[in-house]
Amino acid sequence: MEQEHKRRVRYKGTHPRSYREKYKELNPEKYQDDVAKIIQSGKTPAGMHISIMVNEILEFLDIQPGQIGLDATLGYGGHTRRMLEKLQGQGHMYATDVDPIESEKTRARLEALGYGPEILTIRRMNFADLDQVAPDQKFDFILADLGVSSMQIDNPERGFTFKYDGPLDLRLDPTTGVTAAQRLRELDREELAAMLVENSDEPYADQIAKAIITVFKKKGTIETTRQLADVIEQALSFLPAKERKEAVKKSCQRTFQALRIDVNSEFEVLYSFLEKLPSVLKPGGRVAVLTFHSGEDRLVKKSFKQLLKEGVYSDAAKDVIRPSAEECFQNPRAKSTKMRWAVKA
Repeated sequence: MEQEHKRRVRYKGTHPRSYREKYKELNPEKYQDDVAKIIQSGKTPAGMHISIMVNEILEFLDIQPGQIGLDATLGYGGHTRRMLEKLQGQGHMYATDVDPIESEKTRARLEALGYGPEILTIRRMNFADLDQVAPDQKFDFILADLGVSSMQIDNPERGFTFKYDGPLDLRLDPTTGVTAAQRLRELDREELAAMLVENSDEPYADQIAKAIITVFKKKGTIETTRQLADVIEQALSFLPAKERKEAVKKSCQRTFQALRIDVNSEFEVLYSFLEKLPSVLKPGGRVAVLTFHSGEDRLVKKSFKQLLKEGVYSDAAKDVIRPSAEECFQNPRAKSTKMRWAVKA
């Protein structure tokens, strides 16, 4: 029996209200003109990720045909694609990502552009294990973009944003580890407050921690992104009305960031990456790292400075490089980016 053709459900009104209704943005290859307009207006299309500081990265890495490179954080593949273009079909590119959902989409996207296994090897693994990516191979250049991809942030089912309701998950690899909702239940008030300060410099850490623990003491639950945002809003109800809205928004951003870092052991992963980095770089090999908050930047700065002093690196960035004002307008998610670099002795 022939299956009845069903028309795609279109959204009501002139603009999509939910993530799943954004059929044009979620199919950027099919609706390129519409997606280009969205990017031009200074927004990131749903399901896409706009690569940050591409020109600055390529200028520093100075990629030559025939070299061997590693993109330690594949994501949407924007940086990887531009680095592959520089190789001009010679040499090889490796890439790692722990996200099983997005890495497969990126693999298919890059393969469709002609970047198959003969020039690109994608490994589903944590970049903390960069010494296991190609054990017999040393790299001419390495990039690590430590930001969360927009595809993850925009999808409510992943729990990375408080703007839409969804499960409080926050795992980069949703097939392993504990969710953010589970993690909240494991911590006591002091541990929770300390995590908020250490991972995101949250000024209202004590008040938020107290409010969260109070919910659990009253046999309540915090299982969704909106439930957590509501608890944070209640915790800051003592603030003057005129400054409360902005304070709640910023505290939500910082709390979600702190939880994400904790759930994915991001500082431990970065520390391991920085420790192993020199051992996988060729002499003269170059590394660029993009960070998005002060905790990450401190770790990178300290490592590069110390290893430069010890003679492991021959040169390292003395100051951070930031995206241009024009790029920040085109992509507001670039505003907090800092780039640091080092060259292996």
